[in-house]
Amino acid sequence: MTSARTTLIDLHTTPYYHCMARCVRRAYLCGEDQLTGASYEHRKPWVVDRIKHLASIFAIDVCAYAVMSNHYHTILHINTKRAESWNSDEVLLRWSQLFDGPLLVQRYLSGGSLGETERLRVMDYAEEYRSRLLSLSWFMRCLNEHLARKANEEDGCKGRFWEGRFKSQALVDEAAVLSCMAYVDLNPVRAGIAKTPETSDFTSIQERIEIYHESQEQPEHLKPLQLSNTKTGKIPFALSDYFQLVDWAGRAVRDDKRGAISNDLPPILHRLGIDADAWLQTLQPGKAAFVHAIGGVGALQEYALKLGKKWLHGMSVGKRVFGV
Repeated sequence: MTSARTTLIDLHTTPYYHCMARCVRRAYLCGEDQLTGASYEHRKPWVVDRIKHLASIFAIDVCAYAVMSNHYHTILHINTKRAESWNSDEVLLRWSQLFDGPLLVQRYLSGGSLGETERLRVMDYAEEYRSRLLSLSWFMRCLNEHLARKANEEDGCKGRFWEGRFKSQALVDEAAVLSCMAYVDLNPVRAGIAKTPETSDFTSIQERIEIYHESQEQPEHLKPLQLSNTKTGKIPFALSDYFQLVDWAGRAVRDDKRGAISNDLPPILHRLGIDADAWLQTLQPGKAAFVHAIGGVGALQEYALKLGKKWLHGMSVGKRVFGV
């Protein structure tokens, strides 16, 4: 049974979430239709561009993404502090980039004169929009509806494009964030359509590698990685460590490398107490070890209690992979 989205998003537990959406039946987001021979590869930039555009408007950071033939993955970070730093005018301007809004708001933004009651109503709208700019549901709605309309217009058809509402998983500790980022970035390798992370087109790992090689910087529209003991607002892993981890894992999960695990494990696994063999098993195709949340058993137990549950699917795997 599906759960209400409001019961799964708990910012007091974690601001990190893995989201995924899949096309309905034979609808193609991207890729090539083997039956008709039609290619939809040109749609992949649509997805990446829209994700980045929304990230520039919402108080939501993009940690990772991967665009596949009939689905896509994103890892998102809800940035509450950023939303709280915006004044009402900035909130209204950001929201107006997506929706026209009520005539009252349009009149306010255009500099028209308003009475005191009207101004108070506009401020109410601003607070409502602030909460929406912090909402995963609104972010994904603005992403999926845009893509569906654009694809249906190109295909000359109407009707449902996505199989249902997007799926989300809470990433309840640092190990879960790291593991899910690697899982997303390695999707093309796991699917057998790329041999290495750097050749995995339309993934965040490819973008991070290309930008770093060009400028020694990190991509502007991706949440940066930096190992630090202070709260920097960055993903708490060194970029070089993450590159090494994804490269190592990518080699291990390839069909011709299955079971061949190098003894030279990335140090990041040791620091986070992750069991390398068990972790690689969760990266294999068809392995749905977690459902609503990902993390160590202790963090999952705390998250379950906040949801009013005694148990969550994946607790046994969490204990085996991440420990307590």
